[in-house]
Amino acid sequence: MSEFGRVADDGTVFVRLPDGSERQVGQWAAGDPAAGLAFYQRKYADIVVELDLTIKRLKKGAASPDDALAVVEKIRSGLAEPVFVGDIAALEAKCTSLADAAEARRGVLAEEKKAAREATLTRRREIAEEAESLADSEQWKSTGQRFRDLLEEWKSLPRFDKGVEQEQWERFSGARSQFDRRRRQHFAELDVSRAEGAKAKEDLVRRAEALSTSTDWGATSRAYRDLMAEWKAAPRAGRDADDKLWARFRAAQDVFFAARTEHDSERSADEAKNLAAKQEILVKVEALVPVKDLRAARAELSRLMEQWDAIGFVPRNEKQGLERRLRAVENALRDAEKDHWRRTDPAARDRAERTVASFQQSVDKLKAKLETAQASGDAQKIAEAEASLASSQALLDAAQAALDEYAAG
Repeated sequence: MSEFGRVADDGTVFVRLPDGSERQVGQWAAGDPAAGLAFYQRKYADIVVELDLTIKRLKKGAASPDDALAVVEKIRSGLAEPVFVGDIAALEAKCTSLADAAEARRGVLAEEKKAAREATLTRRREIAEEAESLADSEQWKSTGQRFRDLLEEWKSLPRFDKGVEQEQWERFSGARSQFDRRRRQHFAELDVSRAEGAKAKEDLVRRAEALSTSTDWGATSRAYRDLMAEWKAAPRAGRDADDKLWARFRAAQDVFFAARTEHDSERSADEAKNLAAKQEILVKVEALVPVKDLRAARAELSRLMEQWDAIGFVPRNEKQGLERRLRAVENALRDAEKDHWRRTDPAARDRAERTVASFQQSVDKLKAKLETAQASGDAQKIAEAEASLASSQALLDAAQAALDEYAAG
């Protein structure tokens, strides 16, 4: 005997209905009535487990709303002819709860499907717009890869509205076809350009090889620079062809420049001697500074420069330093000439004398004014006169110093 059922003396098993009445659910004739009651209670427990498991799977998304409603329908149909012992009202409540949850889940899935449809359509529009923005690109490799990535993404998106999706597909496909057409045209033109580049560089290689045995070092070096400029301006011939032609071009250059290097090394001994001779002359030139006798210094510099010019080339990396030291002496002589002229310029001396006389007159007047102020005893006038006199005296001293320079000259 239990709250929800019993086993009669004859083995008949009953379940108690929610309204208090009983219904026969089976017959137990195998022995202990308690064991029979437990057997039918386990059937009830199995149904409860199935309902609970279905609810969990529905919440996790492992079971669809239709799957859950099918379980509810199966269990409810079994309630008309129960074959278990247990709380039927609780079982009906669980069925109702599962049915409600299934309907709610159906609504959520419908909203999710709607959102997914809208998101997918938005993404397809974005893909089409990006494709159209790339249709005129000239970044052939990266843009081609981007189109392939967009195509793979398009294929991976879920399918919803075929008609709307077809419209976006036509935009995407049209842009991709436009890019592919331009890319094919570009590479066709590139093939023509490469053929022209190979022909032009073949000619440059032949000219470079013809110059490789020249001993006209300066002119040929300039010719190779010109050939290099032409090479850089010529169209590319393709990597393999460019590499092979460039190897021949550089080989011809190397032959010439190796010969020039050998020739230059033979000159180095003479240039070293020339360097020593010019350094010896430069010591004598630098001894002319500071200038004591301008005319004698100019004459000596002229004589030393004749010797300088008679000496041949010096090492290139020494030339600039020698010339810089020589220019320093020449600049010093030039500055000495300017200073001499400034000191002996009659017009400038005359201006200096007039300036001193003008400031002297001003000082004399201010001295007289100071004496008058001192005689009056007016402290303010005395202070003003002293300040004016000090200022004018400073100007007179400066002018006199400038005039004294002309006297020294």
